[in-house]
Amino acid sequence: MNLPTHLLPTTVVGSYPQPEWLVDRAMLSKVVPRTRLHAMWRLPAEHLEEAQDDATIVAIRDMERAGIDILTDGEIRRESYSNRFATALEGIDDEKPAIITARTGSTPTPVPRVVGPVKRTRAVELHDMQFLRENTDRAAKITLPGPFTMSQQAKNEFYKDDEELAMAFAEAVNAEALELQKAGADVIQLDEPWVRNNPDLAKRYAVKAINRALQGITVPTVVHLCFGYAAVVPGSNKPAGYSFLGELNDTTADQISIEAAQPKLDLGVLKELSSKKIMLGVLDLGNPEIESVETVAGRIRNGLKQVPAERLVVAPDCGMKYMPRHVAFGKLKAMCDAAALVRQEIGG
Repeated sequence: MNLPTHLLPTTVVGSYPQPEWLVDRAMLSKVVPRTRLHAMWRLPAEHLEEAQDDATIVAIRDMERAGIDILTDGEIRRESYSNRFATALEGIDDEKPAIITARTGSTPTPVPRVVGPVKRTRAVELHDMQFLRENTDRAAKITLPGPFTMSQQAKNEFYKDDEELAMAFAEAVNAEALELQKAGADVIQLDEPWVRNNPDLAKRYAVKAINRALQGITVPTVVHLCFGYAAVVPGSNKPAGYSFLGELNDTTADQISIEAAQPKLDLGVLKELSSKKIMLGVLDLGNPEIESVETVAGRIRNGLKQVPAERLVVAPDCGMKYMPRHVAFGKLKAMCDAAALVRQEIGG
């Protein structure tokens, strides 16, 4: 394992902007798809994997140049953070989706239907992890959609209730995570933004599902939650606090990743997570400007008022796929420079 040993290591939440020559970014900007969105890709199927590989190398090199300590593959091969894995499972009908409307009454969204036992019958992200491991000597992280979130992004037409569905997704995630660990993942992250969307259900079984998904994983693990992509959910619509956070102290995950910069989160809430490392969002992805090093350093210092440096990991608020590439790179560079500055201040 080649995890960084210095204080305030830097990482990304997961995604990095996909090039315009690879995806139709105008189409991408309108939706976070739950079903497959093949029309988003600009290349025919026979050239797509090679193009995705090339774009992944670009993302890896950008993260290395910016100074990121723990890289991902930029999630370049995904149409969204969750749909590629969820729709690759047996028991999921992606061809004839259901249409659901969120409780907020937003646009109707096509979602996969669960029509049989949910099972992982093949590796989904294994090539992604192997390719990342072959193309960087830095610490490598891979992300998976969390079981609770996937259960909320599908129409259950098979299981007796949503909890049973979430536990089936958890088994599938766990089988994948164990294989990714064998393939050289230094960190495995579950994306669970929906625990905040539906805290009442989350309180009933999200921790149980997360722990099942992480069973047997011995590398460091992260659970990420946020208020939604800045490009899709503007800052004015974001609450000032999490409705489900302290409960994550009961997960087996080593780290909790939270969005904090854009919603100007009161970092006092971090006291609820006293047993965890905190992956703190210090880049406001709703701001099209590249923050100054001093601005980002100030956010890191605020985090250090609540969490000791040994327990703080520095990151953007969320995935960066909806941003212009030059802005994403500039923000990551400012973040890495800010972490280095604060590290120097505290002698780490």
